[in-house]
Amino acid sequence: SYYLKESKGSRRWLLFLEGGWYCFNRENCDTRYDTMRRLMSSREWPATRVGTGILSSQPEENPHWWNANMVFIPYCSSDVWSGASSKSEKNEYAFMGALIIQEVIKELVGKGLSTAKVLLLAGSSAGGTGVLLNVDRVADQLEEMGYQGIQVRGLADSGWFLDNKQYRRTDCIDTITCAPTEAIRRGIRYWNGIVPERCKLQFKEGEEWNCFFGYKIYPTLRCPVFVVQWLFDEAQLTVDNVHLTGQPVQEGQWLYIQNLGRELRNTLKDVTASFAPACLSHEIITRNHWTDIQVKGTSLPRALHCWDRSLHESNKNGKAPLKGCPIHLIDSCPWPHCNPSCPTIRDQFTGQEMNVIQFLMHMGFDVQKMAQQQGLEPSKLLGMLSSGN
Repeated sequence: SYYLKESKGSRRWLLFLEGGWYCFNRENCDTRYDTMRRLMSSREWPATRVGTGILSSQPEENPHWWNANMVFIPYCSSDVWSGASSKSEKNEYAFMGALIIQEVIKELVGKGLSTAKVLLLAGSSAGGTGVLLNVDRVADQLEEMGYQGIQVRGLADSGWFLDNKQYRRTDCIDTITCAPTEAIRRGIRYWNGIVPERCKLQFKEGEEWNCFFGYKIYPTLRCPVFVVQWLFDEAQLTVDNVHLTGQPVQEGQWLYIQNLGRELRNTLKDVTASFAPACLSHEIITRNHWTDIQVKGTSLPRALHCWDRSLHESNKNGKAPLKGCPIHLIDSCPWPHCNPSCPTIRDQFTGQEMNVIQFLMHMGFDVQKMAQQQGLEPSKLLGMLSSGN
């Protein structure tokens, strides 16, 4: 199933892959089926949906893509859009994420996609990882069908995970606590997951799980991909067992969080088109506040527009990047919410909004000690924090 909003005058198509974690064995898939049925079956999906953020048809909410043909593909395969296995004697569930995308493409060709100029495959969270896994396959599929003229691109939001060491090691019991590598390693076997050939060739047999991690698959991709990633992604922190609830964060955790930001920043340095704000959050492109977040004075819709133009220009004459239109935007400040345009933080228990200073205090940030480390007066450091420098 998918939702379609046609825009007859436009030759741009935006296909969005929904996210929502995954399950990787019979037990946690059963739990998911009992508690999150809409992520396992299309039976209870609504007849229509309203697009928000980059799927909105309102120019003020979606300045550059409002007029495109929009396709929303809900996530019911629980396999990070990678599976290619039908229900069998052995397996109670079918995992067909990769096949669902192919089938949707096949059907859209008859609905106008055949005359498209640009197809942007976008997704958030597990859908963002799904973009990395499927964008080249979509391009190959359209070429094989005889539509070489369609430029296929990817937009991966909050799907660029790290296979780092957890803050606290846990046994792999459920989706939330299982270390990312272990969960994917089990999942790929359970789903009969497929990864792109070019990435697969980089790794030994049985090591295909590596291709679920952005920094490992990205260098093997042929299609241009724009990566949007919070430097302090909440889903990453969750699987790394850093829980930011209630108690102040211990120093070890605080250092771990800062280090995570550094590691992530590092993996993005060779990514041509990226937008990475130093915020603690998860998912952005379908939020209606997605136009408010800025990195170095540039908003995300603007950066995407610049990327669009750069691809258009480079097709013509391979010129240098456009002046005043940046596409590689990564915050350099070192801790969560040091960017003043970050989304509002709420206390997870009370729902109260917090400003940056309240948030850092709540995280156990020691202003005196931090000021000393940075060689600053505490009052100066507080001033810098609240203005976001």
